[in-house]
Parts: sequence; structure tokens; C-alpha cells
Amino acid sequence: MHPPSRKDYISISLAGQGTYNNGKQWRRQSCWRKWKQLSRLQRSLILLFLFMCGIASYPAVAEHLRGLTDGERSTESNSVLRPVFPQVLPEPVKPLPEQSSQKKLSNKRGPPILQNRLQKKGNGTVTVKEKKEKEEEGVISWRGAVVDTDKDTGEAKDGESKDLANHTSGPSNQSEASLLEAVKDAFRHAWQGYKDFAWGHDELRPLSKSYSEWFGLGLTLIDALDTMWILGLKEEFEEARTWVATELTFNKNVDVNLFESTIRILGGLLSTYHLTGDTMFLDKAKDIGSRLMPAFNTPSKIPYSDVNIGKGTAHPPRWTSDSTVAEVTSIQLEFRELSRLTQDPQYQDAVAEVMKQVHQLDGKLDGLVPMFINTNNGQFTHQGIFTLGARADSYYEYLLKQWIQGGKKEDQLLEDYVQAIEGVKKNLLQKSSPNGLTFVGELSHGQFSPKMDHLVCFLPGTLALGAHHGLPADHMDLAKQLMETCYQMYIQMETGLSPEIVHFNMHEGSIRDIDVKLADRHNLLRPETVESLFYLYRFTKDHKYQDWGWNILQNFNKYTKVSSGGYTSINNVRDPDYTSPRDKMESFFLGETLKYLYLLFSDDPSLISLDEYVFNTEAHPLPIWPSTA
Repeated sequence: MHPPSRKDYISISLAGQGTYNNGKQWRRQSCWRKWKQLSRLQRSLILLFLFMCGIASYPAVAEHLRGLTDGERSTESNSVLRPVFPQVLPEPVKPLPEQSSQKKLSNKRGPPILQNRLQKKGNGTVTVKEKKEKEEEGVISWRGAVVDTDKDTGEAKDGESKDLANHTSGPSNQSEASLLEAVKDAFRHAWQGYKDFAWGHDELRPLSKSYSEWFGLGLTLIDALDTMWILGLKEEFEEARTWVATELTFNKNVDVNLFESTIRILGGLLSTYHLTGDTMFLDKAKDIGSRLMPAFNTPSKIPYSDVNIGKGTAHPPRWTSDSTVAEVTSIQLEFRELSRLTQDPQYQDAVAEVMKQVHQLDGKLDGLVPMFINTNNGQFTHQGIFTLGARADSYYEYLLKQWIQGGKKEDQLLEDYVQAIEGVKKNLLQKSSPNGLTFVGELSHGQFSPKMDHLVCFLPGTLALGAHHGLPADHMDLAKQLMETCYQMYIQMETGLSPEIVHFNMHEGSIRDIDVKLADRHNLLRPETVESLFYLYRFTKDHKYQDWGWNILQNFNKYTKVSSGGYTSINNVRDPDYTSPRDKMESFFLGETLKYLYLLFSDDPSLISLDEYVFNTEAHPLPIWPSTA
């Protein structure tokens, strides 16, 4: 027998007075009536008192929440990102490396559309502190990631000097072996994430412990082959070699981008063949090279952007018949080398025709080229816009490097390069205010824009390489100035990591040199700055370049490292407490960024000697051709 149900109110009927109701709804109405009867001042005082009570209790609550995650922290010395799971649920079982259900849409090289999060107010100029010995830890959560904000790697602080000479938190007191081991540790950590969650696929998504596909050809693995060989990671290399030998096939009905597959796959296979002498890699290079050749079957001989490597067909993008100038003029090193190795001239002939046509075209400005070229008529389009950033950058790089690769005999390439550098000086070079940083802007129909992509930071290294091979000494002077600017793009950010794009102030009275728009605050783990640091250190032996590279590596470890393996690009370099991870590790982080850091920290000039090798634009070293004289 159940007891009678209990009501939550009582009613008392009073003659002539209606019903007195003690229910919850009536009580709420009564409280609201009393609140409204208070004066505005009384209500304000009550609200202020409640607010102060909340502020007073916040530290205790925050400390309690921090304690909940202490048990999950990594024991590694560098702070990392890690997935967070609800406290009441166990961590999911680690997925198998090749679960097809985890495939996600991929993004092509370059910044995809951003989902910008709430930003910190202000955009003040900051620099990097020297390393603290005492660690201060905090925890910030974002979309399933916990960022352990280990302060050991140098947090940005307002008011400190921007003088680069004051930034001595680098590796000056560390041995070469310890610096090289730090890069190996970073590579092993990134590789472990790829091996566990993305093996054989194009790119790792470290936070979701999954992968994304672009071409479905194991881009990260192929991009990283020569890096592993150079770093001496033989066990990891052998695992990857086995996959290439037994699993990699190009007989697939898939569209690939001509430029990206050339610099990453063809370049990576050719480089690994030269470093190891293993003909299996050369055979694979021949296979992919021959499958890319249909791209050149156009009315103008300017190649289409996309090739179906299974069907043997090619086409431009759906929305245009144009290709980008950088893409069609930055495949030459690889195809020329493939012809030399196979004694088949078709590859070199195809890319040489492109360079010949571009050399003769109208529409240049003092050696500077527009960004687009039409595959039907072979003419520049969208004329009047000149940049050393996206869509034009590696055209200039490959002018110099083809000249070096061929034994410095192709004078037309050298002349075009030297003329272009003079065009940069005349039209795109300016200084910022208030500190006079030298930067490369853009020109649009005669109007100068102080916009500079991080991609432009390839230029200091290229200028230094040219000076090393006999070009004017002022090329090296300009390289040093631009190198300082590129490093400032890092240290003036609160995370010590550069955004994708910056704008420089040129007006007198400016408070800071660099501004960053909300849509440009992402960092994709790009290599261009550490690439140039490598060249500058190799040629000058000035240890400050190693110091700068060390600071960048430390900040990659601090803000982009994921505890379960891998590194992630981030959306916001301006807010160290809310970096907004993007859950993607680009293949070039292993193929380029870590490789250049390793070479930067090495004092052995014979390790990929710059008198014997030239790097393609994906950091794959190819041999300088022996003289036939």
C-alpha cells in the first residue's frame, strides 16, 4: 500500500476573501512583486553585492577545476594540447590507423575559411621574455582540447624592448647534440600521432585522432621520408619504406594538383632516392612523373592545374581556365631531374617550354609577374597585381634554383631572377614605423599595400643562397634585414608564433610596426622563416639565427603540440590562452619545418651541402648537376 501523494501547496478558503494559495508559482510572483517595489538604488546595491561575492569565490572554483585535470597532465617538459573527455566517461579506445569511417574532407595548401573565435581586445606590440626557470602552469579548454600553458618557453609581455639583441633565450648554452635531439623528439612525437591515427593517409587530425584525405596517396609519409633519413631515424624510415614498397600505388581514379603532387610526391621520392640509393624510390618517381604529363596537353602548353592520374586526363579548375604562375613555374627542378635520371627528355622539355613562354610574356613590371596565366592562350590574366606571396612566390625561387641546379649555365634564368629582385627593391620594398623594419609589400594597379604573407619569408634564404653563389653582396644585406622582419612577425605575437598575414604601419606616429587582421591570425606550422634561418646561419655562422629558431621550436611545442601525438595548426596567435586549435597537421611540418630546424642546429656544412644540393620548394634536396665541361 502506497502512502497518499503529497501536494506541494495548501489552499485555505476564507469567506469573502477568495483563495489564499501557497503554491510555488504564487511565491515566485510575490518575490518578483517585492523586487519591483525596491528602489533602483537598492536593486543596484544588491546586484553589486552578488557580483562581488562571485568574484571572491572565483579563485577557489578555478583551483578546483584545475585540480580535476592535474591527474591527466603529460609528464613531458613541454606543454601540449590534449583531447578532453567527460569525467564520467572513460577515454575511447584508440582507433585503428585506417578506419575509413574517420575520413574527413581535406583542405588544400593554404588557409581555408576560418571560424574565428572570440579574440582578446587590443593588438599591442609585444616581445618574448627570456626563459623562466620556474614553471607556471594553467589549463584552458577549447573544443575538446586542453592547453597546458607551460610558461617555460618564453611568454610575450608588453613593454619589453623589441631590440633583437636582447632576445638571448636561445640555445647558446646548449650543445649541438641536445639541439638536434630536441628536433628529433618533436619529429618522433609528430610521427607517432601520424602512425597511430593516420597511417597511410594524407594528413593527421591530431585532436580528433583521425585523418583527412586530399589525394589519398600518403602525403605526410612521402613528404617525411628524406627528413627521417637526414635525422637518422632509421627505424621509422624502414617502416615508411615498407609502406611505399607494398602499399603505395598511383593507379587510382583520383584528381591531383599538378604542383602539389610534383613538389611533395615526385620531389620527395627523387630526394629519397638520391640520399639512399634505393631504386625502388626512383621507380615510384618515374610512375608518378609519367602520370602527371597529361597536364601539359593544353593549347598553349601552359599546364592545367589538375590531373587524374588513373584516367590520364587533365583539366583546369571548374571556375576558371587559368593556372597560377607560381604553380606552373615551380615544377621545373623535379621534372628536369627526372629527365636527367631517366634519359627521357619529355619531362624537361615540357617544363622548359613553360619557362620560355613566361620569359617572353608582356605584362611584367620590372621583372615582377602577375599571379595568373591562361592555359588556352598562354597570356597573363588579372594583370597589374604583383606580390611575392601566394600564387607568385616560388616563381622567383625557382629562377635562381634552376640556374644553380644546371651548373650556372642558363643565363636567361639568372637574368630574370636578378631583374625581379631589382623590381622588388624598386616597387615592393618599404620600411615600417616606428622601428624601420624592412618589408616586402604588394602592388595593385599602382597602389601599394603594406601586406606581407608569411610565405614571403622564403625570400631572405633565397637572397642569401644567391649571394653564396656569386650574386651581388647587397643581396645578402637585404636578406639579413628581411630575416629580422620575419622574426619580428613571430616575437611581436603573444604566442611567439607568426600569423599567416601581417600588415605593416608606415605612418609617422605609429605605436607598433605590425598589425594583424582577425582573419589572418592563424598559424599553419609553416616553414618559410626557419628555412631562411637555416640559410642565414649556414652562410654567416651567426648564432643569433639558431637562437631565433630555438625560440620558434619552443613555441611550437608550447602552443601546438598535442599530447596523444602530432602538432596542430592554430587559429589565433594573438591569444596564448585561446589559440583555437584547427585539428590539422600539414604534411610540410614534417617535410619542411622540422627538417630545416634540424639543419639550422647542425654545425656540419656537409650535411646536405649547399654546394652539392639545391632544395625544391618543399625542402626536398636534389643534386646540383655535375659539370660536363
